[in-house]
Amino acid sequence: MTEPALEVTGLCRSYDTVRAVDDVSFTLPTGGSLGIVGASGSGKTTTARIVVGLEAADAGRVAVHGQERGSRARGRAARLARAREVQMVFQDPYLSLDPRISVDSALRETLRLHFPRAGHSHRPAELLDQVGLGTRAAGALPRELSGGQRQRVAIARALAVEPAVLVLDEAVAALDVSVQAQILNLLADIREQTGISYLFITHDLGVVRCVTDDIVVMRQGRIIESGSTSQVLSAPQHTYTQLLLDSIPRPGWNPQALSSARRNR
Repeated sequence: MTEPALEVTGLCRSYDTVRAVDDVSFTLPTGGSLGIVGASGSGKTTTARIVVGLEAADAGRVAVHGQERGSRARGRAARLARAREVQMVFQDPYLSLDPRISVDSALRETLRLHFPRAGHSHRPAELLDQVGLGTRAAGALPRELSGGQRQRVAIARALAVEPAVLVLDEAVAALDVSVQAQILNLLADIREQTGISYLFITHDLGVVRCVTDDIVVMRQGRIIESGSTSQVLSAPQHTYTQLLLDSIPRPGWNPQALSSARRNR
């Protein structure tokens, strides 16, 4: 049986008296797409940062293809290998791209760092083509690109190291709706072509409906509901999940009533 791409077991993380992540467990199958949803402060981004390795958990286990990711990797080669397992695409790609270097240079820098003995003459062009950007983008600086183009570059850079898991933290939240659809379609195509696994961190239930197979709902650091995306969104079992669904604007939408309902739960 194929090992899951990602197994998270019993994650906990506290900041002083605040329990940001409280006994969180989930499994992401190889080639699967899992959404973690919840309002601001629910613990979803902290969970993602622990998975990637940007923060350490107080307790719990994160494993990629059955191999546990230790809190500290010893030696440069081990740290790079660990980084290649899980890559992250952030909400604002402009902050994660060096404004002083071109797209081509950014991709080549990543390739040289992780694969120093391989030739990279054609690889940047292949990556740009994979994310729907032409060769004209190769010489551009980040400021010369649109938000959607910059996010495509960020995705290309993450794919360059051939990760098992790609974590997308509100990766389309800052984009126009039409551009969001383009990026989500692109991600779906890449998953079909490569078999990569996605972990989507988002507050947008429309996003998870489009691109995830399974979903976990977090509130106050804990998972309160989980299951297949279609099942959870069509027949939520927890009142908080229902409130999230009711928060999507539609005819007759009453934000004041929703705010009152949230305060009472």
